[in-house]
Amino acid sequence: MTPSRSLPLRAERRARLDATDLARVAVLAAVVAVLGLPGSIGVIGGVPITAQTLGVMLAGAVLGPRLGALALAVLLALVAVGLPLLSGGTGGLGVFLGPSAGYLVGWIAGAAVVGLVVHLGGRRPTAWRTAAAMVLGGIVVIYAVGIPVQSLVTRLPLAETAYTSLVFLPGDLIKAAVATAIVMTLVRGYPRAFRRPSGWTSARRDDAAATTR
Repeated sequence: MTPSRSLPLRAERRARLDATDLARVAVLAAVVAVLGLPGSIGVIGGVPITAQTLGVMLAGAVLGPRLGALALAVLLALVAVGLPLLSGGTGGLGVFLGPSAGYLVGWIAGAAVVGLVVHLGGRRPTAWRTAAAMVLGGIVVIYAVGIPVQSLVTRLPLAETAYTSLVFLPGDLIKAAVATAIVMTLVRGYPRAFRRPSGWTSARRDDAAATTR
């Protein structure tokens, strides 16, 4: 096989989803749903404070940009058909017409950005890059999508909406720190969770196998 033909084949294999990929997508979508079980805290503006953005961060970091975004898209599709998977047991198309609609859509973009930054260049995740990914994708991107939509729905000025949204920031920074700690624990103790056989995880498995011989 010539190199020019092998490159498209490798790209095709990366683009194809297998049963394991689908199972991992389902598991992380379920994690986000479970994080909504404790309920939410209502704040001004009609957008609740929930733990589910922690799951968004983890989905992007563990699954990578493509599968992380897919996990959130699957979750939101299930919510759209009526399953009560959002915080407090809410679901249905109505949630996509309310003040939090933009934040929900932002979950997909946020997970993708987290995955891109965490696994930048196929390298082993580091603490600083993972923390930056959680802040950039898990906070900045979600806010960038959510705040304008919230302003549009509530008919409040964009600047006022952005100011009131600062109430979310302390909790989201805590979630970013927790997500970073979880990801780095997985990197050290269970790199197979990331399933990146052509990158750093395969080297880590080879090192582990060599030490057990």
